[in-house]
Amino acid sequence: MEELPVVPVSVNYFPHRQCNYSCEFCFHTTKNLKILPLEEAKRGMAMLAAAGMKKMNISGGEPFLQARFIGELFKYCKEDLGIESCSVVNNGSKVTEKWLDTYGKYLDFMAISIDSFDPETNIQLGRSDKSLGDNSSAKSASKDHIQRVFQVAEWCRRRGIMVKLNSVITKLNHLEDMNEAIEELNPFRWKVFQVLILKGENDGADSNSLRDGRKLVVSDEQFKAFLERHKNQQSLVPEDNETMKDSYLLLDEDLCFLNCQGGDKKPGRSVLEVGVAEALKDAGFDEKTFMNRGGVFEWSRDEEAQRIANEMDW
Repeated sequence: MEELPVVPVSVNYFPHRQCNYSCEFCFHTTKNLKILPLEEAKRGMAMLAAAGMKKMNISGGEPFLQARFIGELFKYCKEDLGIESCSVVNNGSKVTEKWLDTYGKYLDFMAISIDSFDPETNIQLGRSDKSLGDNSSAKSASKDHIQRVFQVAEWCRRRGIMVKLNSVITKLNHLEDMNEAIEELNPFRWKVFQVLILKGENDGADSNSLRDGRKLVVSDEQFKAFLERHKNQQSLVPEDNETMKDSYLLLDEDLCFLNCQGGDKKPGRSVLEVGVAEALKDAGFDEKTFMNRGGVFEWSRDEEAQRIANEMDW
């Protein structure tokens, strides 16, 4: 077997790009509706597991627009491959208790995106269903989004699934005080990102860009001020642009690693076509930065969460 450039311990898979929200800062926008056949995705996961993958995270697009696909993939990763940790990043809008009852036992983390607890701010960010055009409907949907985050978090806790929150800090929310809401949600991890601009995705200057997040950029000082305001949150895990840079292994809908070294996202060769070792050479991944940002953590269900899961009548 060819020696690996790095071991793909933690992999982030974007199975498709479709989303029901239209967040202005999004850097993985809907450019196609492609999704692999489930069996091909499973084959790719098996190859990655054989190469050392221990954590598999699904993001999007909105993953729950393909709820059965991601559920069956988690089931395969846990039951057949013995992956230590499976997680999903989503906006909460399409999660159902039926899905959690069917597939929740295969999920360690549910990561829910929440960028503001102010409905008006969420509307400006695009953090509401894009099918709702008029302002009154959008405002109602924005309130529903906030309520939904709390609801999904509670559903997960009942089933022993750890709750993680993701927040992107922008010009519109950097002055917000989220302490009370975060304390009520009480996540295991609260990942706080500085808004990131990538060419061809959210820079607005390229004909291929579907979003323009440049007006939402915050300075390092503004980002640090937000972190200072929330420093007492034990779950806080901050990531500025430098910390994020090249520290994630990202797989697109064709199972190609995405290289962000040039300020954009260039897909390499597919794992399915050239194997993991060759595909990793295209990834532009910085393993040292990954480790320095705390990329490896306690990412499996703890004993109490596992006890709750075991006692659930799935």
